[in-house]
Amino acid sequence: MAKRRRRRRRTPAAPLGAGEAPDPGNIRTPQSPPQRDPPRKVAPGPGRSIERFAALDLGTNNCRLLIASPRGRGFRVFDAFSRIVRLGEGLTASGALSPAAMDRTMEALRICADKIDRRGVTRKRCIATQACRAASNGEEFLARVRQETGLEFEIITPAEEARLAVAGCAELLDPSAKAGLIFDIGGGSTEISWLKMNRRRSNGGGMQQEVVAWTSMPIGVVSLSEQFGGRDLSRSTYEDIVAHLRSEIASFGDPAAIRPHFDAAEAHFLGTSGTVTSIAGVFLGLSRYRREAVDGLWLSADDVREVTERLRSMSFEERANEPCIGVERADLVVGGCAILDALLLEWPSRRIRVADRGLREGMLAGLAREHNRERSRSRAKRRNRTSGRVNRPTGDMDRG
Repeated sequence: MAKRRRRRRRTPAAPLGAGEAPDPGNIRTPQSPPQRDPPRKVAPGPGRSIERFAALDLGTNNCRLLIASPRGRGFRVFDAFSRIVRLGEGLTASGALSPAAMDRTMEALRICADKIDRRGVTRKRCIATQACRAASNGEEFLARVRQETGLEFEIITPAEEARLAVAGCAELLDPSAKAGLIFDIGGGSTEISWLKMNRRRSNGGGMQQEVVAWTSMPIGVVSLSEQFGGRDLSRSTYEDIVAHLRSEIASFGDPAAIRPHFDAAEAHFLGTSGTVTSIAGVFLGLSRYRREAVDGLWLSADDVREVTERLRSMSFEERANEPCIGVERADLVVGGCAILDALLLEWPSRRIRVADRGLREGMLAGLAREHNRERSRSRAKRRNRTSGRVNRPTGDMDRG
């Protein structure tokens, strides 16, 4: 009986419109236009070893791994792993990672380390975000991870987190729009980036995304759930949360002077997070979550509001029974809905595009660039050595 071939997920390459990450802070506006440096990915040819890259993202709520190899303008995915670990559980109250949360996370990271080893990864990047940034014992925990698994994590700044989110999904921005807002609602923080679309003067025209401002709020689905409760929220409590969040967002003002594009319906949202992908899955009525159905999906603002109100009015058990939410997200998703509602109120947009891609894809694109740069340098050195052997004068010529 013929064996069925497994379909491989291909992740499109992400254009990097963010340039270098600005210094961390509340609001940052780049002082000069960011330099685009899109990755040049080369698929392995005959006799060429396959490069495999690993991107590991340890967040406040999730641990996510992606192992892939460059393939044309995208990536061929060999392995992936995602688990809700709730590393930041109780962090808001205690200021430290709890023993139970660290043990859960260690179990997931051991699986990731084993996959990285078995898949023959040649280059990897492991990042930790808000939970490890904020915890008094975050560095201590990552030292334990290094000792027990061999995985070297870096705690990235909010600036780098925002840059990677943009790098991972900016390809999905509508090129006909004049501006965009990319949001990444995480477990412990929410990153917001404002972009303008600029037409290239070369390469046949086309559009180039430019990050003109960004911000990071230390508010996410886990922290909101712990502060306000996430199992059951009345409409009045939910509206109070949205009003509070909107005031936080409003305090940033219009850092890039692009609000007129939103007022004129010339801009749209692009969301990357478990919140927006869950909303998309519920909207589609999926019997099980399917990335290919969700990634790139367009939703109207009315669609989002209808789903968020439906989720808010459900009991915890009803949300847990939703195939695209489940028991692990049932107490978190409403907090994410509140953040998105607040964003839509402060930055009105008729359209929201859903991205089931983000930090990991941004890391993969960066790893591919590093690999290609090293290959270019190695080729240049070989050419220089060869050129030197051919043109070096002989002893007889030296004598004249």
